[in-house]
Order: sequence, then structure tokens, then C-alpha cells
Amino acid sequence: MSQTPLDPVASERLSHAGKLFTSDLSINEFALLHGAGFEPLDLVMGVSVYHVGYQFSGIRQQSELPVLTEATYRARWNAMARMQAEADALGADGVVGVRLEWRQHGAESEHLEFIAVGTAVRCTSKPGSFKRGNGQAFSSHLSGQDLVTLLRSGYAPVAFVMGNCVFHIAAQGFMQTLRQMGRNTEMPQWTQGNYEARELAMSRMQGEAERDGASGVVGVHFSIQNYAWGLHTVEFYAAGTAVRHSGTPETISPSFVLAMND
Repeated sequence: MSQTPLDPVASERLSHAGKLFTSDLSINEFALLHGAGFEPLDLVMGVSVYHVGYQFSGIRQQSELPVLTEATYRARWNAMARMQAEADALGADGVVGVRLEWRQHGAESEHLEFIAVGTAVRCTSKPGSFKRGNGQAFSSHLSGQDLVTLLRSGYAPVAFVMGNCVFHIAAQGFMQTLRQMGRNTEMPQWTQGNYEARELAMSRMQGEAERDGASGVVGVHFSIQNYAWGLHTVEFYAAGTAVRHSGTPETISPSFVLAMND
């Protein structure tokens, strides 16, 4: 991810980071990360409110809508880049527990807000040792527990990676609708459209991981949104944490935990 200038408002807030830290880590995450040699620095975030442009598509058109794909990707990228800038300004080794969320903004359906939030952390024993090759902090959506387990497995996080695809599914013809009434039958245009859109989103996420020199992607999750485009236009979104080999893995034995609540 290329360098993004730090917002002046964020600079003022982060200037107080040396006095105390803020974090969205749970108590268990805080304790585990502390035991693994990481200290929280501050809560970092980025936001982007985006106007999504218009792209015409025919009712029988079956294809990606690149204008809409680019808009929803760029808005996410802007939010992530601003969060990254805050972490780098703090001299963080990484950002853990990254959440990238969206909401409808205002009364206009084409206005979307994306926000990225996470906790910037520093390795206390070797500051800078977990940074990426370009000197930027790593980013990961893994929880504190999962991150510690990842490190014990001989891997280190590289970057939060993502891919998306906005796809228009063609409407089926009148005769096809009549033929399938009352029957169990596959709807081929929906099957193929959904499959193609997922594959494009996955390949773009994997492309980001390859660009960052990762050896794999863990914790991949999907989401599907229609936003305000109608039922025949959907966005498939895939995201995960790119990881790299970092050392010799430990032997991790399972342990049993008895919960003390209901």
C-alpha cells in the first residue's frame, strides 16, 4: 500500500499517544499480545465517504460492472490507507483486529461510507522487526488470540488483503420462467454469474497477497451486498490476512478450558 499523508486532525490526536494508549482489544487479547511481546500504542482508523457513479446495464446483460467495482474498492482502499498512515506515524509494527465496515451515508443511496479501525501495536523486544519490507506496519484482521497462535506456528502477518467484484446477473426470459414453474431446477445464469463474480473477487485478493510477497492468506471471509442497485446487481467481497514464513513453528498442544459462566 502506497504512502498516504496523515490527516492534520489525526496528527493532533496521535501526538498524545505517548501519555496513554487507547485500544479496542478485549482483556484476553491484551493479555495474550502482551505475553507475546507486543504493546498497544493507540486506536487507529481511516474513513472514506464516496459517491458511487452510475453505470448502465441491459436487463439481459451478464457481466461485471467495472465502474461500480472500482468505486467500492477505491473507497475501501482510501479508508485502509488512512488507517495505515496513522499506524506508520506512531512507528507501529502492525495493526491488529482490523475491521473494515460500511454504511449508507445520508439520504442519497449512492453515498457510501467505509471505515477501517484497528489497534496499532509495537514489538517491545525488537521494535520494527515485524514491519513489512517497505517499512510500513503490517495489518491484520485476526484477533489477538489468533495472531499469537499464528506467530507460534512460524508465520507472521503481512497485510490485510481484499478483492471485490460488482456483477450484473441477467434476467431470465419469460419462457424459461414458465418452464421452471413448480419444478426443482438450477438457474444457470445465477449460478454462473455468482461463480464468476466470486472467482474475480478471490483472484484480486490473492493478487494483493502475491504483490506483498506473502506465502498464504488466512482467515478469508466473504460478504455479499446489493447496496441500492437492485436484486440483479451484487457485489462479492473477499478479505483475509496475508502471511509469510517467519521462523520455526512451535508444537502447539490443545488444552481444555472450563468456562466459569452459564
